[in-house]
Amino acid sequence: MSTPTRPETVLITGASSGIGRATALELAGRGAQLVLVARGRESLEDAATEARAAGAGAVIVCPADVKDEEAVRVAVDAAVQRFGRLDAVVHAAQVMAYGTIEEVPREIFETVVETAVHGTATVARVVLPLFRKQGAGHLLVVNSLLGSVATPLMGSYVAAKWGQLGLVRTLQMEVRDAPGVEVSAVQPGGVDTPIYFQAASWTGSTGRPPPPVYSPQRVARIVLSTLDRPRRMVQAGLFNPVITAGFRLLPGVYDFLVGPLLQRMAVANDEVPPTEGNVFESQQSGNATEGRWRSI
Repeated sequence: MSTPTRPETVLITGASSGIGRATALELAGRGAQLVLVARGRESLEDAATEARAAGAGAVIVCPADVKDEEAVRVAVDAAVQRFGRLDAVVHAAQVMAYGTIEEVPREIFETVVETAVHGTATVARVVLPLFRKQGAGHLLVVNSLLGSVATPLMGSYVAAKWGQLGLVRTLQMEVRDAPGVEVSAVQPGGVDTPIYFQAASWTGSTGRPPPPVYSPQRVARIVLSTLDRPRRMVQAGLFNPVITAGFRLLPGVYDFLVGPLLQRMAVANDEVPPTEGNVFESQQSGNATEGRWRSI
C-alpha cells in the first residue's frame, strides 16, 4: 500500500501473540486503524491496549477462530461498518504440533492442518469479494519456511503450511482478473514467538526456533514492507533460500542431515508429558509478542 491520505485499515488474525501481535504494534506506530482477531478475548484486549499506546488510530477487538466462517465474517463486517472499508488482511493465525505422524493423535493433526488450510480458505472467501467490490485490497498470509521444505517430527505443520502455500498460489492466479487486489505470502524461518512452547507435543519436549532466530518485530517490518510494495512471495529468514535449495537439489544429503540438526537446534530438550498445547483452545496466559530466545 502506498502512503494513504487517510489511516489504513488492517485486519490481523492471530493478533494476540507472536508475529500477528508484533504486526499490529508496527501498524499502530504509523496510525493504522486495526481489527484484531484471535480466539481469546483477554489477550486480544491486552494487544489492543498496547496498540492504542503505540499510536493506533482506532482498535476493534473481535474474538474469532479462523475456521469459523461466520465469526470471520462478523469481524470483517465490523471493520467495514466502523471504518468504511478494509485495506488489508494479515492472516497470521496458526497452531503447531511436534511428533511423528504415527504418534500425533488424529484430532491434533487435523486441527493443525485445518487451521492453516481451511482457515486461509475461509479468510479468502470472506475478504476477497469485499476487495473486488472496493477495487483494492491486500491479503497477506504468513506462511513458513516449512511451506517449502519438510522435516521430521513436524508432519502436521509441514502439511499445513504446504497446503496453505498451495492455496496462496492458487489465489494469486484467481485474482489476476481483479486489478488492485493483491495476495502475498511471507515465509519466516525461526522466530522468537510463544508458538514453540505452546505447541502440542508427543516428543517428550517442547520446541524452539531454529537459528538464526528473527525477532517478531523484524518479521512484522517485512510484513509491512510487503503491504507497502506487494510481492508474491517474500522470505523472512537469512538461510531460507539455501535450505530450500538443499531440499530440492540435494534431497539425499538434506534427508541425512535434517533429523540430527532438528534434534539439536529445534527441540528444547526439556521434559514434558504429551500435551495438546493450544491446538484446541487458546492458552491466553502464554500469549505474548515474544518468546524466550535470543533473536536478531
